[in-house]
Amino acid sequence: MSASPSNVVVANGITRQFGEGDTSVHALRGIDVCIPSGELTAVMGPSGSGKSTLMHILAGLDKPTAGSVHIAGTEITALGDTELTKLRRRHIGFIFQFFNLLPMLTARENVLLPLTIAGAKPGPGWFDELIGRVGLTDRLTHRPAELSGGQQQRVAIARALVSRPSVVFADEPTGNLDSTTSGEILALMRSSVEEYGQTTVMVTHDANAAAMADRVLFLADGQIVQELPRSSPRDILLAIEKLGIR
Repeated sequence: MSASPSNVVVANGITRQFGEGDTSVHALRGIDVCIPSGELTAVMGPSGSGKSTLMHILAGLDKPTAGSVHIAGTEITALGDTELTKLRRRHIGFIFQFFNLLPMLTARENVLLPLTIAGAKPGPGWFDELIGRVGLTDRLTHRPAELSGGQQQRVAIARALVSRPSVVFADEPTGNLDSTTSGEILALMRSSVEEYGQTTVMVTHDANAAAMADRVLFLADGQIVQELPRSSPRDILLAIEKLGIR
């Protein structure tokens, strides 16, 4: 698979081995994958299938044992730590299951943190538009402990989007939320794709979450074993049952 303007992330021959000899674990076994621009891609699979490992490698948080990863045309597997940090700052946003907000900062400060670290400021009107879109206008002076789980995840989403990254990686973004709040967060993520063209990769175990994606990749034993276009929760569950990977 080759890099092109239509693919924000391209991975070729990705393997990841932990340990050596008889005790080694092969988390990924030669994965090729492209993440198209302006789409939401969901990654599903049972515990131990390699989905989180894949996301960490695609995001430059871990290095593959073999293979290459390109983000926005740059091969990140060839970068040193300093260059990789700079690239992540420019091109990658993160949304985590447990929010990962800094408790001493206000919502405003948490959202702006990636830009603050980079010594940059949001474009004119962008911050206000983004905050209004995620529904945090009246919560900007609150610290995380003063916010509900759903509000904290909204802060995390705004933080991921504020620098207008090439790609957002979301690791079980609704895994710590109730069903109603999860639906709101998923709708917000979907709207960021449709309204801002935000390329997004989401690891999830939830068929309802995966049904929001433009396509679903199923992993098992460190390999992509099936791909579905945008599908209903029922069809996704049927695919999981057929593959025997739940």
